[in-house]
Amino acid sequence: MIGLIMFGAALLLLIIGYPVAFTFGAVSLYFGALAALFELLPDGGVTIADWWDEFLSMFSMMPFRIYSIMTNKILMAVPLFIFMGIVLQKSQLAERLLESMGTLFGKVRGGLAISTVLIGALLAASTGVVGASVVAMGVISLPIMLRHGYDKPLSTGTICAAGTLGQIIPPSIVLIVLADVFQLPVGDLFKAAIWPGMALVGVYILYILIVSFLKPEVAPALEAEEGMNYGASVKKALIAIIPPLTLIVLVLGSIFAGIATPTESASLGALGSIILAALYGKLDYPMVRDASLETVKTTSMVFAILVGATAFSMVFIYSGADEIVDQFMTHLPGEKWGFLILSMLFIMFLGFFIDFFEISYIVVPILLPIAQKIGIDPMWFAILIALNLQSSFLTPPFGFSLFYLKGVAPPEVRTTDIYRGVVPFIILQILVLASIVLFPGFYGFHG
Repeated sequence: MIGLIMFGAALLLLIIGYPVAFTFGAVSLYFGALAALFELLPDGGVTIADWWDEFLSMFSMMPFRIYSIMTNKILMAVPLFIFMGIVLQKSQLAERLLESMGTLFGKVRGGLAISTVLIGALLAASTGVVGASVVAMGVISLPIMLRHGYDKPLSTGTICAAGTLGQIIPPSIVLIVLADVFQLPVGDLFKAAIWPGMALVGVYILYILIVSFLKPEVAPALEAEEGMNYGASVKKALIAIIPPLTLIVLVLGSIFAGIATPTESASLGALGSIILAALYGKLDYPMVRDASLETVKTTSMVFAILVGATAFSMVFIYSGADEIVDQFMTHLPGEKWGFLILSMLFIMFLGFFIDFFEISYIVVPILLPIAQKIGIDPMWFAILIALNLQSSFLTPPFGFSLFYLKGVAPPEVRTTDIYRGVVPFIILQILVLASIVLFPGFYGFHG
């Protein structure tokens, strides 16, 4: 039971607010020492030397694991895609897209909210930086929607949900991490995520249209005189959309066509973001330096969490806790369906409290061998987890998107408005997740 107690202790420390990587490392060492002691107790006459040898043998493979992490070609794409996203964010790409498309869809009921969702999808496929997307749309789109009489919960919920699309629409860092955990080709996982991501965008837009039709006062159309000439709106929107869309086609198209590996495409994306920044007149040394520093910080956090998670999993397996979980999960009522439902509910519950990195590196490796034993399609299972992890950015009380938006929202927008606003979109995410579970063939999975 040491491994299960260790899992609970780590979760408690994360909820309290201790740094993730240090929590995993410290908890692993402490419970690893206990596991080594309990391993020797049945033999009697435990000495410090015996305990120390047992403790060291438990972590004997740790240097090789760390070396394997640092030489992992899949994970090389992570800093490159992060750099691409940060450069595009600093190039004010979101601002250009929002300002142009807001006028394009403004005359439609709910048009501003619909344009926010579409911009969120474009930003997801170009930057993939959730915090930057939510902040940019919160600064620009939210005041405009409120000024034109949009309902506060609908406005805030739309921005938070649109901002998190970068977790499922390629090139997503979540998908790269899951590809590494599942040992799946990144390009194949990117392809598999396209239709679920587009389904999510479609469901968001459909919800906004229905709500604005049933309650016109929550998402009114803009007055005709406030909009600009339609032809000029289209031209402005195309000028804003074509450059990032070209970059998206080059990056994802090269992967899907098999011309380049994900790492090579990520480097192409990083170079493309620099070129776009130059075209927008935002390229200078301070911008590149700041983007590089932020990339190093974010990437260091990812790899530090991965090293801590590796130590955690070694102790977890050494203690035999994985066998307990295996026995429990494989003997659930309904077999495959019971496992799927319970694992999805468990991941969703954890998403209320901890980040997707911790879930990906700690929980998923525990569930993966069980899924393989039951015969679940790994690609399908990975997409279900990715879509589930996206919800962790929206679920109160610790959803990161909620904090990002609250930090830039006008004073009249309360935290309760944001919480109320994201609830319908969380339900929509659950419905899309359920549709992928029930109708995998529609999305191209074997199930």
